[in-house]
Amino acid sequence: MNSKVSKLQDNFNAIIKKIEKRITDKEELDFIKQQIADLSMLYIDELNKIMDLSERQVNQVYENQKILEKKLADVERGMNNIEKELFVEDEYDFEIVCPYCNHEFVADIDSNKKEVECPECHNIIELDWNNDDHECGGHCGGCHGCGEDAGEEDEEDSGVEDNDDDM
Repeated sequence: MNSKVSKLQDNFNAIIKKIEKRITDKEELDFIKQQIADLSMLYIDELNKIMDLSERQVNQVYENQKILEKKLADVERGMNNIEKELFVEDEYDFEIVCPYCNHEFVADIDSNKKEVECPECHNIIELDWNNDDHECGGHCGGCHGCGEDAGEEDEEDSGVEDNDDDM
């Protein structure tokens, strides 16, 4: 940049020397030099205004970029959280009470898992995801009241037999 300013100064001085050679009247020469200096200052002032404006615009772009980068980072964090919730974490913490020993424990279980082992009594606990296609057979001892097999057990216990075969 210094060499450009130096070259500009050299060119300006060369123009002034050419004018001094052509104009011999001292008063006229001083007037022309002053007019050239005033004109040069007008250009320099305008260039400074343009440079200041450019610098403010660059600074504003820089500040806007910082704001956008922060917003982008917030969006990325949000997207990562959504991704974890929807795609990555298929496991959920469930509090389970064992129907055999009443031991309470927490287990990470995904929706594809059908059973879990009690850490206390080591019995297998069937997981019911409330699917309509799965009906309890009453054998788990955990639901106490599905009634599907309960009626058959009651009849057998009461000594009443079905004598359809006898007829």
